[in-house]
Amino acid sequence: MTAGGPAKVSGIGLGLRAPLADAILTRPPPALRWLEVSPENYMARGGAFVRHLDALRERFPIVTHGLTLCPGAMEPLNDTYLSTLSKFVNHVQSPWHSDHLCFGSHGGRFLHDLLPLPFTHAAAEHTADRLIEAQKRLDVLLVIENISWYAHPGVPEMGEAAFITEVLTRSGAGLLLDVNNVYVNARNHGFDAREMISALPLDRVVQIHVAGHLVCDNGQRIDTHGEAVCDDVYELLAHTLQRTGPVPVLLERDQSFPDWERVVEEIERLDAIWQRATGGPR
Repeated sequence: MTAGGPAKVSGIGLGLRAPLADAILTRPPPALRWLEVSPENYMARGGAFVRHLDALRERFPIVTHGLTLCPGAMEPLNDTYLSTLSKFVNHVQSPWHSDHLCFGSHGGRFLHDLLPLPFTHAAAEHTADRLIEAQKRLDVLLVIENISWYAHPGVPEMGEAAFITEVLTRSGAGLLLDVNNVYVNARNHGFDAREMISALPLDRVVQIHVAGHLVCDNGQRIDTHGEAVCDDVYELLAHTLQRTGPVPVLLERDQSFPDWERVVEEIERLDAIWQRATGGPR
């Protein structure tokens, strides 16, 4: 997978996390076709983490998914970070690079969270300008992901789907559509998840994320990536794939890792949905 440019990314992928690395290397299910990594976990590091990644690169295409671009923040973009990021993305031959549509820093301090932007035209323009600037530093397409949010700043001038669409239109970025985040937000804020999917520019979708979430005693949903994917999210994925076509789908699991067999079951269920919705292997 390391020669001749980026390999084709298709079907079902899995987010690479340290507790999963050995099982991915030694017992990968046939349905697992590619891996996603967060560059921040590897840049300027060595040791077992990097050795695992190098071994996995020989077997799977790698896609990068960042955590700290913070395109909606007010501070200037970090030149050192972008330079190191670009080198890493090129090294693993990722066909695109994604990050979150959010802000996560203020006053020079990183806040260690993905915080929602106000749904305003000014915020969309500001974020798009920063995405355009960041795109100039990368050799691959920059893609942004819709986030889950639990409170919202300011007075919105539009809905979330319209805000995302304006950012994409102004910036030229692709969309990483997280269907679990759409579902969590829909349940928490009282809108229809399918209607939001339909309102998005689905021709801009480059990748899809699926994950599990926590249901609190009061009914609130929290996007934890620490539970099994629920049936409603599987159904929303199938609905989405019927509209996007064969977009690659990634399973995220970041904590409370189950036995590898349970992870494989989720990968295989996602693959069955993908095959039915897209008409088979691509």
